[in-house]
Amino acid sequence: MKNLIVNRLSQVTFKNRIIVIFLISTFIPFICLGVISFYTIDSIIDNKVENSIQSNLKQDLVTLENSLNNINHVSQQLAFGGRVTLLLEALQKETEPSQRIELLSEIKSEINLISFSNPNVGLIMYYYPETGLHDFENFRLRDDFLPEQLPVMAKYSGITYYGPHKSYSGYINQFVFSSMRKVNISNHNIYLYIETGRNALETLFAPQNRKDDSRRLLILNNEGRVTFSENKDVFPENNMFPGYSSEAKSGYYDTYFWSKETSNQGWSIVSIIPVKELNQERNKWLLQVSIIFIVFILISLLFAWFLWKMVYNPLNKFNKEIKTLIQTETQNTEVTKIPEFDYLLNQVRTMKTKIWDLYREVEQKEKRRADLEVEKLLYQINPHFLMNTLDTVRWLAVFNGNKEIDKLVLSLNKLLSYNLGKMGEETTVEKEIQAVKEYLQLQQIRYDFQFDVDIDVDENTMGISIPRFILQPLVENALYHGVSDNGYIHVDIKLMDNLQITIQDNGSGMSKEEIEALLLDQKDESQKVGMGIGMRYVKRILESNYGDKAKLEIKSEVGKGTIVSIFLPVSGGENTQ
Repeated sequence: MKNLIVNRLSQVTFKNRIIVIFLISTFIPFICLGVISFYTIDSIIDNKVENSIQSNLKQDLVTLENSLNNINHVSQQLAFGGRVTLLLEALQKETEPSQRIELLSEIKSEINLISFSNPNVGLIMYYYPETGLHDFENFRLRDDFLPEQLPVMAKYSGITYYGPHKSYSGYINQFVFSSMRKVNISNHNIYLYIETGRNALETLFAPQNRKDDSRRLLILNNEGRVTFSENKDVFPENNMFPGYSSEAKSGYYDTYFWSKETSNQGWSIVSIIPVKELNQERNKWLLQVSIIFIVFILISLLFAWFLWKMVYNPLNKFNKEIKTLIQTETQNTEVTKIPEFDYLLNQVRTMKTKIWDLYREVEQKEKRRADLEVEKLLYQINPHFLMNTLDTVRWLAVFNGNKEIDKLVLSLNKLLSYNLGKMGEETTVEKEIQAVKEYLQLQQIRYDFQFDVDIDVDENTMGISIPRFILQPLVENALYHGVSDNGYIHVDIKLMDNLQITIQDNGSGMSKEEIEALLLDQKDESQKVGMGIGMRYVKRILESNYGDKAKLEIKSEVGKGTIVSIFLPVSGGENTQ
């Protein structure tokens, strides 16, 4: 499974990776911020809406309590020990018609005075439950008065509150609250009935006058039963309020959110509002955020496309440069106008130039190597033929008992066999020194003058690899061009930071001009014999194998001899720079 995922990811293009990474790096902070903002604003909106509903509900509760307190206050004036109560008690005892008429007139005047001084009080009358009659009403009654049909909101000792219900007053057609209290007159069963006035609860039960038309009200009695409902389909009257609890102040039922406030007397007023309207402000905010999010996505995609183009164009130029890297040497001068990419592009072009320079250098080295092979063949004078001939001469010397000729031919044969190896092929210091010794042994027999040879080799250098056939030409040059009678040749090989090879003679020496001409290879073709051929060969071998890492030095004074020094890196090998 892991390999499958890795394989699929490896097939995703660079363009798609850039876009995905850009979108992820952009959207993750935005989404996190959006989630945090959503919960924060959602909480703020909930608190704002709930606080607003609760505030309005408290205001309604205060309005209703004030109205009920007002009718309670008036009822106390008319039912307990006031002037009206005294007049009623006197009326009940009076039998004289004229006095009764006067008392009736005074009672009505007192009631009208109290009604006038309390504008939030509506219908006032006295009710006789035993006969079902009523008297002293300040307004005309609309229908027959049937108190047993009124919705009981709260019932306490001595007083009962009703409502809301349609007013019995013939002058108003609206919902009112009312109360009924027993009048404190001995030996008589009389009750005082009072309603709230026209304007007392107009804003409470007139939805068209509310700021929020979606809000509806319920009135619950002390037991939690609905005594009044503005939404009878969901919350019917005379039914228990769903999930009623005196401690709960808000909650959800069906598709409605409800909030409740309870009065000091125990009855409650409930505000209900549809959840969809409750969420209207939240949905409006979500719509705004969604629009912003879509715009943000479009902007992010646009920036991702710009980012891709900004990366793709330089990559396309890199691709062209790499394709033409080994096809043509022509340099392109196009730029991306982005400093970092232009720097890399210039590096690629610089690398291209170095590759072509190296290619030409390799061509030149191969050409020089071929020239050296030809020169070596000419220098060796067909060694295969010589070796075969020398073998024949050696065996003839052996048969004739001539040991000097046998020794001479054996040394020459070994030397030619060693020199026949491939030009530039690696050998060791030990084998190179052995070849030089064979060569010097031949030369001591050949020349008629005496010379001394001192070979001083550090034992630690014996196994170090060096190119074949670089010591003999230098020793030969010292012997041919520097040594005569009582001559001296010193070969010194030691290991320092590098391998140091020194060949010193006490011959005639050279001038500075001759040294410079020899090192710079300035001799013409007619002069390229003897020392010129040997030195030129060594220089070519060193350049071919070590490049600039090897060093050849010549120090000489006329009449005092010559010192030729070679400095080789210990690692050796073909130069690749």
